[in-house]
Amino acid sequence: MADVSEILQNALSLSAEERAAVAEKLLASLDDLDEAEAARLWAEEASRRWAQYQAGHTQTVESADVAGKAQRLFR
Repeated sequence: MADVSEILQNALSLSAEERAAVAEKLLASLDDLDEAEAARLWAEEASRRWAQYQAGHTQTVESADVAGKAQRLFR
């Protein structure tokens, strides 16, 4: 079986339309997770993001800036 980096590399070589179709199917597959598994995955993601922030690899963004950008994007 191919490893994740190989799968990702292959997926990124697809056309935009093909990548969108793959992304749609992958996202839809997450809908099949039970509540406990989804909670576990979100907790892992939150921990990963917190570690990235603490290590100085990411920056914070003011909520007003995020809201303003969202408003501009959805006009």
